[in-house]
Amino acid sequence: MRILHFLVIGFLVVCAAYVYRIKMESTARTERVLRLNAEIREQRDAIAALRAEWAKLDAPLRLQGLAERHLALKPLSANQYDSLKNLPERPPNFARPGAPDPIGAMINTIEAAADQESVTGSVQQPAQQGDQQ
Repeated sequence: MRILHFLVIGFLVVCAAYVYRIKMESTARTERVLRLNAEIREQRDAIAALRAEWAKLDAPLRLQGLAERHLALKPLSANQYDSLKNLPERPPNFARPGAPDPIGAMINTIEAAADQESVTGSVQQPAQQGDQQ
């Protein structure tokens, strides 16, 4: 009977140590969660402060004042536009008359290459008419 009592007391001590360890782990994790929440709150406050500073720096009246102070810009008036007859002459055409358009030829070449079926290594090439005989 005494051996059974010692075994039960030993089992209770082991269980108490296990429960104590679980309690300490949960306390440590709770402290970590609280620390992380405090860091998150600090980061959110920092983000809010940066957004407020950005809004202040990006204010249209402030930017307009800086532009007036540092740039020599003047408002656009309607008489600054010129008529089409005063445009300069068209630059010379370097392609020979009757020759195909070089840019169009490049586009046609690209389109022709894209239209061809491309065969990859993972797909077997279809047999040609002459290969079957």
